[in-house]
Amino acid sequence: MENLYEKTLSKEQIYSGKIIDLYVEEVELPNKKTGKREIVKHPGAVAVLAVTNEGKILMVEQFRKPLEKTIIEIPAGKLEKGEDPLACAKRELMEETGYSCESMVSIGSFYTSPGFADELIYLYFTDTLVKQGEQMTDEDEFINVLEVSVNEAKEMMQDERIHDAKTAYSVMYMELKHAVEK
Repeated sequence: MENLYEKTLSKEQIYSGKIIDLYVEEVELPNKKTGKREIVKHPGAVAVLAVTNEGKILMVEQFRKPLEKTIIEIPAGKLEKGEDPLACAKRELMEETGYSCESMVSIGSFYTSPGFADELIYLYFTDTLVKQGEQMTDEDEFINVLEVSVNEAKEMMQDERIHDAKTAYSVMYMELKHAVEK
């Protein structure tokens, strides 16, 4: 098997922001030629597949500026430096929906865009929701909370109201979970 490793020869930080940092790296390719890589560094994130007593998935509707449209997603948010992913998931669930939970379990993690970014999302599941009150969103965050059945979510995927990987992954997880439980 061929070694596929790319050795970093040089690294230049192009941008440092509130959410991401951008680097350009010169790399030595497996064939000994050189190439350039544009890399987004991200602190990571969490997402929560939260299911109500009625079997509905808690979702949030939010305008996403990079897409220039509103989409429907599961609650999610960025990890703070050094923050435990489970603690972050509980915090984000409360902030975005007004719900806490009695228990939450990890159902995996995945890279969002490994071709150019190192963002890793930790995905959690809970069906032990407790309504605590109102959302506690950031001052620049505007979110509508929805309760959606799996079938409604699949329809939303078809018409692209749900159009992100973490939420599609979660809907498919719920569909598989229902199929296994039957």
